[in-house]
Amino acid sequence: MQIKLSDHFTYRKLLRFTLSSVVMMVFTSVYSVVDGLFVSNLVGDLALSAVNIMFPLAMIVGAFGFMLGTGGSAIVARTLGEGQPALASRYFSMIVYAVILLGAVLTAGCLLFLEPLARLAGASDLLLHDCLVYGGILLGGSVPFMLQTTLQSFFVVAEKPHLGLFLSIAAGATNMVFDYILIAVCGLGVAGAAIATVLGYLVGGVLPLLYFLRPGRDGLRLTRTRLYGRELLQACVNGSSELMSNISSSFVSILYNIQLMRLIGELGVAAYSVMMYVDFVFIAAFLGFSLGCAPVISYHYGADNHAELKNVFRKSMAVIGVTSCAMVLLSEVLSRPLSAAFVGYHPELLELTVHGFRLFALCYLFSGINIYASAFFTALCNGGLSALISFLRTLLLRGGMVLLMPLLFGLDGIWTAVIAAEGIGAVISLALLWYKRKTYHYG
Repeated sequence: MQIKLSDHFTYRKLLRFTLSSVVMMVFTSVYSVVDGLFVSNLVGDLALSAVNIMFPLAMIVGAFGFMLGTGGSAIVARTLGEGQPALASRYFSMIVYAVILLGAVLTAGCLLFLEPLARLAGASDLLLHDCLVYGGILLGGSVPFMLQTTLQSFFVVAEKPHLGLFLSIAAGATNMVFDYILIAVCGLGVAGAAIATVLGYLVGGVLPLLYFLRPGRDGLRLTRTRLYGRELLQACVNGSSELMSNISSSFVSILYNIQLMRLIGELGVAAYSVMMYVDFVFIAAFLGFSLGCAPVISYHYGADNHAELKNVFRKSMAVIGVTSCAMVLLSEVLSRPLSAAFVGYHPELLELTVHGFRLFALCYLFSGINIYASAFFTALCNGGLSALISFLRTLLLRGGMVLLMPLLFGLDGIWTAVIAAEGIGAVISLALLWYKRKTYHYG
């Protein structure tokens, strides 16, 4: 039986409803990891460093799609909860068209200033050529990437999370197959990795448009619309936390690369690349659960169903707590085999990666609550608090700690900076959730 946003959610039903979003986000992260596996094992550690330097720039561009997707989906879900499906479709259509236009502008700007951006991101002379090749192709696919990040949120609002999952798997399979063909068979190196990724974006970003354009279908769909300035601005403000989180994470990754180049050189960047690939997968589970919960929260908030809002919040917090502990244990156990899959051919780099990841992975005790708290306030259409949590956690605390802690602890200060940042962020997130519990009637 299909689960509706208006249902009462037990633990079983909540996990079933969010499972597609979790698997979708994890699978999307996994096929990014496959790029790293192919590049590292078939091209080399320097090429892996180049990919890690340019990937944050593509994530910054994609973050604007995530902003409009998460911020807009809360507005659309709330409008559906208010019993206005036709208006909800017009809001949805406006947001999708805005993503396409914004993506085209950002793509042109990034390609025009590609070399200065690569230098700013930490590219050395040794890595510059691979950075320009990989970054030029990847940033050229920004529009379908932004559409993919946007429409992931709207599949949940449309009560079709399984379709979103199917398209994510199809996109990932496309990327993996072409990684093998273009890197292993054709020998295209980092260019092959970038082309394969963009082909995956086309599957995950363009095919959903065809679904929402189908004539005669019920529910959320692409239609004729107009500019709803207030709602578009609200979507931007409401999704600003996700924009801040993604941009800040990318900016902090650049800081990590710069610090590692200063302390240990290209080898340190390669080790950090492995940690980031594994981190994509672990963090994706928290992001997917929060993404899956958000439309439920928005719907019941719009319907003034305070009892169900409280129920979903309490069950979600319990799920996050259990998952956080499980992730730390799993990451500690798997740190060596996961690192060996990427850099087992280089003993010195392998030991550096395993040691760093065992420290870094302790951050999963705290990161889940920070991600959920930010998404929760986004779902309640309180973009200000959501953005505050994201700003403090990702930019101020992570950025500050990666600059401060190496001064005190050397290289280990880089690996442990994220633990301190996420721990302080979790205290702030819990305080804000407690403070606002009566305002929104979830506590």
